[in-house]
Amino acid sequence: MTTTTQERPLDTVADFPAIPDGWAYLDTAATSQKPQAVIDAITRGYDTTYATVHRGVYQRSADMTLAYEAARNRVASFIGGSSDEIVFVRGATEGINLVAHSWVAQQLKAGDRILLSQLEHHSNIVPWQIAAERAGAAIDVVPLTEDHRIDLDAMAAKITREHKFVALAHVSNVLGSVLDATKASEIAHSVGAKILIDGCQAVPRMAVDVAAIGCDFYVFSGHKLYGPTGIGVLWGRAELLEAMTPYQGGGSMIDRVSFERSTYAPAPTRFEAGTPHIVGALGLHAAIDYVSTIGLKRIHAHEAALVADTRAALSHLNSVRVFGPADSAGIVSFAMEGVHPHDIGTILDESRVAIRAGHHCAQPLMASLGVEATARVSFGVYNGPKDVKALVAGMERVKRIFG
Repeated sequence: MTTTTQERPLDTVADFPAIPDGWAYLDTAATSQKPQAVIDAITRGYDTTYATVHRGVYQRSADMTLAYEAARNRVASFIGGSSDEIVFVRGATEGINLVAHSWVAQQLKAGDRILLSQLEHHSNIVPWQIAAERAGAAIDVVPLTEDHRIDLDAMAAKITREHKFVALAHVSNVLGSVLDATKASEIAHSVGAKILIDGCQAVPRMAVDVAAIGCDFYVFSGHKLYGPTGIGVLWGRAELLEAMTPYQGGGSMIDRVSFERSTYAPAPTRFEAGTPHIVGALGLHAAIDYVSTIGLKRIHAHEAALVADTRAALSHLNSVRVFGPADSAGIVSFAMEGVHPHDIGTILDESRVAIRAGHHCAQPLMASLGVEATARVSFGVYNGPKDVKALVAGMERVKRIFG
């Protein structure tokens, strides 16, 4: 097999202590492995510098508060927003639910509509269903093109003034197809709708600028970006966040509290009730620094080359059907005739190749593809041509076993 990887491919596997020699980890779309720089930042946070933030008057608390807010500033610069537009949440799922509860549910009325697409993750479907049911609103679905992208021409034809909100994935977690998020935002705004972009699969592998995109909300999770679990980001336009009611009540998010009534802190603080995931924010900061040092353009090119090699190799197996566009971002999903994806995953694991098998929290997409599940390969900065070779060798073994 001839690799299409650039002349100087990434060689970062030594940065990841949880990846032993000979193990091909191809499940980054589910969660990424962590570089030593992130592990060290988390260890320091708990080991020698730990204290609470925002309320302590002693020096270490003040220092940790500065570090925590520095992480917020780093996130803002990473995606082209302002620090007062960055809300720390547990993950993209909480960020989506926050918008569903504090914006959409407050704005919707009976007869309004929400627009989603056929390829959305359950986390970008179920919260909107809950909000719509409570308001008596309805949900419409944008279909996919023949090469499995969100069909923006169909979106433009389908959207109406009754559509008050749109939620779309920037990169599909199953197909790797990349949305033209700027065009999608323009279509949404043409009828006065607000739009949220799910960036979980985008931010680890391509540069994101929310100002250039023109969206209203953007969410992503830290653990897919080589950072820790339990930390994520909701970016929202400042004027929208200020107009939103709190998602949760508790400490930190208040201005004044009495038994008669409470007033709330400005955004983003009003959405961060309780003690935050302090060290998670520090780890996220370190993860952003890590990918930025490598360069997102380089990461995207590296993963694109691995995707091209993988799609080409799998296409030579006559019984394999590969989904998604040829230029998918870091992700390849496929099915083998007569073999359940779980069996594929189990046999590959015996060859020390780790992939994902199942519906990938995208059951409506599976139905539209005409399958119950797929096998999914997803790449990270630690992968290389040898991992593709190990995958292909494993798939040849699967074919031999099942005849």
